[in-house]
Amino acid sequence: MNWKFWQKRKDSDKPKKKKTKTREWVDAIVFAVVAATIIRVFFIEAYTIPSGSMERSLLVGDFLFVSKVNYGARVPMTPVAFPFAHHTMPIFGTKAYWDGVQWKYRRLPGFQEIKRNDVVVFNFPEGDTVVLERQDDNYYQMQLRGESRESIWSQFSVVSRPVDKRENFIKRCIAIAGDTMAMKNGLAIVNGKPSPLVGTGGFGYTVEFNTSEVNLKLFEEMGFKVGPTALPTVFRFEGTPDLIKELKKSPYVKSVSEELTAPEEYDPLIFPHDKNRKWNLDNYGPFVVPKKGWTVTLDSLNMPLYERAIRIYEGNQLEKVGNDWMLNGKKATTYTFKMNYYWMMGDNRHASADSRYWGFVPEDHIVGKALFIWLSVDGEGSFFNKIRWSRIFKGIH
Repeated sequence: MNWKFWQKRKDSDKPKKKKTKTREWVDAIVFAVVAATIIRVFFIEAYTIPSGSMERSLLVGDFLFVSKVNYGARVPMTPVAFPFAHHTMPIFGTKAYWDGVQWKYRRLPGFQEIKRNDVVVFNFPEGDTVVLERQDDNYYQMQLRGESRESIWSQFSVVSRPVDKRENFIKRCIAIAGDTMAMKNGLAIVNGKPSPLVGTGGFGYTVEFNTSEVNLKLFEEMGFKVGPTALPTVFRFEGTPDLIKELKKSPYVKSVSEELTAPEEYDPLIFPHDKNRKWNLDNYGPFVVPKKGWTVTLDSLNMPLYERAIRIYEGNQLEKVGNDWMLNGKKATTYTFKMNYYWMMGDNRHASADSRYWGFVPEDHIVGKALFIWLSVDGEGSFFNKIRWSRIFKGIH
């Protein structure tokens, strides 16, 4: 008889040491955290709508699920991070990640490409630099409004954030890579064709009535936001084109005019912030949205549009020496893009900080596709009275 074999078998028959309750709880928590993290990163994640930039498609207080698999899940670029926190630790307010380790942009295969009119969640492209005391503001727009860089850095705490830890935005994709984008009198024009919003999108209108005795509550119940003006018969209405069509049928309405910025009126806050382009919120373009493999000439006409993409998003050293552009230390006259880009806009066009202000969204900033609303809560009343029951499990189109 083989004594060693017998001894080994005898030892294996001994009962295993039972885990303590504490160890069982720790194992369960670790498993739950790992499983939830994998689901959030590679499959689906919950988001909430904090602003009215997508009304009426999405309302403040909507909670929605965003798919990571439709466009392909992005492999974490900042892998060392606290679970379930985005960029800031709750309560403590400190960084929720360590940027000492950075991975290159990679994305798993997806089911589809981004299409026009998809509602997309992405990392804010100009969120690379953040003023902590004014996180609702845009560092670059602060400078465009007249605050100097030196003043901002001396007064506030300014930090930089990696791509996947920048603020999450949600907008509608109006133009995809390779499209020619323009806007005329508040109407988006893609590849020469008007692209009106159907059933969504708030605009401002000046409405004049035949009388000052008007029951404004009736119009608010229709869905308008109504504000007074200096004249007793004139009011400012915010609503959709569909609502305006109904409003014009009223015998009490004398005239309706849409509030638009005049063509050729320059707005320095509008991308690309170029004085030679008389662009504004309602009138700009045309220009081409960069596409992977597309080659652009490096000249005074194109560089205001594409310099940030070439330098910041694609990580090149780019500087102008005399009349020449030096790309990674060598003179260059053209550049070929390595990524696809997108033009994102809010449905509530006149209350949306979108691509019109900060330009293109690179593909490595794309988080996922918005699928459906799983809960919607209004801001008034008790919890059950606040729930918008008609919006629960509503798809996003």
